[in-house]
Amino acid sequence: MRKHSVLAWSMVVALGGFLFGFDTAVISGAEKSIQQYWHLSAFEHGLTISIALIGTVIGSLFGARPSDAFGRKNTLYFVAAAYLLSSIGTSLADNWYLFLIFRLLGGLGVGISSVTAPIYISEVSPADRRGRLVGLFQFNVVLGILVSYLSNYLISQGGEASWRWMLGVQAFPSLLFLVLIRFIPESPRWLILKKGATAKALEILRVINPLNCEQELEAIKNSELNDAGKSENLFSGQYKTPVVLAMLFAFFNQVSGINAIIYYAPRIFEMAGLGAHSSLLSTVGLGLINFIFTLLAINVIDKVGRRMLMLIGSVGLISSLFLVAFTFYSGHVGGFAIPIYMMVFIAFFAFSQGAVIWVFISEIFPNQVRAKGQTLGSSTHWIMAALIAFCFPYLAETLGGATTFSFFGVMMVLQLVFVWKFMPETKGKSLEQIETNMVMH
Repeated sequence: MRKHSVLAWSMVVALGGFLFGFDTAVISGAEKSIQQYWHLSAFEHGLTISIALIGTVIGSLFGARPSDAFGRKNTLYFVAAAYLLSSIGTSLADNWYLFLIFRLLGGLGVGISSVTAPIYISEVSPADRRGRLVGLFQFNVVLGILVSYLSNYLISQGGEASWRWMLGVQAFPSLLFLVLIRFIPESPRWLILKKGATAKALEILRVINPLNCEQELEAIKNSELNDAGKSENLFSGQYKTPVVLAMLFAFFNQVSGINAIIYYAPRIFEMAGLGAHSSLLSTVGLGLINFIFTLLAINVIDKVGRRMLMLIGSVGLISSLFLVAFTFYSGHVGGFAIPIYMMVFIAFFAFSQGAVIWVFISEIFPNQVRAKGQTLGSSTHWIMAALIAFCFPYLAETLGGATTFSFFGVMMVLQLVFVWKFMPETKGKSLEQIETNMVMH
């Protein structure tokens, strides 16, 4: 019973990840039609594409507040409502300003869910399965991206107004998410630490961990006693280790070039000499590889550990990025060399950084400041994503492919050093055990 309950709760919350992936990628199929429909200038077009990313940054910066104040579950209700309103609003909008407001709302949903969903899953998961269950969130993000590419491809046959259907179809999974949240419990750690509702928390812990629920309750209460004298300010000295780890982890995630590659894949493939049609087909290939290797990673993350995945991934990312850079440098860009190296890059990224980031950041902060810590990691990630996505076309044009990809490669060498020297292993430990190792007393 316990296994299935925790898995079911995690799958419901991970639906937020599916909508996050879908919402992020769906615009790629509609952007040209939207530009023509409202006759947008280059600046207006850029704003239309990036407004959701601006919403995501805002949502991730403030995601801890509702999560701590109203509970993880109530915050997820807001996220589901934001996705639902955004998909209906953007598909029916009859003026551009209204369209922007609804896209911004969808971005807020993405930002807040990237904070709240991993926290919730990490707080209800048994230690031995936490990596796999939090990994479900990332798996669903990738699945959402893949499904949005396929749905865009199918709907694009539908004539002039097909862009409205591309955006509107998201209302169906959003409504399902909104209904299913009713059936999940609140996080027991939030109930104890923020509400003092011990009896209610014990009932939920009994489902999660029937054999050791009393001990787990004691451990959480003890962590509260230990935290009593501690600052709630995330940047006070005692949280230095998890703060530095989360910020560096999120920073390296983006300076691998992942979002530049996902957003601009067709453009990169065209730079490498592929035709427009082959470029779009190669993009679906990237989505599929991302999906397969994320699935593989979440199946082994609790066995081999977070650190080992990161070491393997870093070596693969370094090799594939320098191969892309060398191919651009040599000038032999025709043929399939670059698309193949890109696919190798995506495979290693999905197997390491992609699968590990939300798991690792949701584990390393003490109960007291977990929501704030997740906010810090998530907002660092999204601000870097926005910067890289914004700068990439300029860098690629000015510096060329060789220099741009060499820069990403050098960054991954630094990531390898960071993982090897500083990244602790968290597999199989309870959140309270990890806290004991992480915090300066």
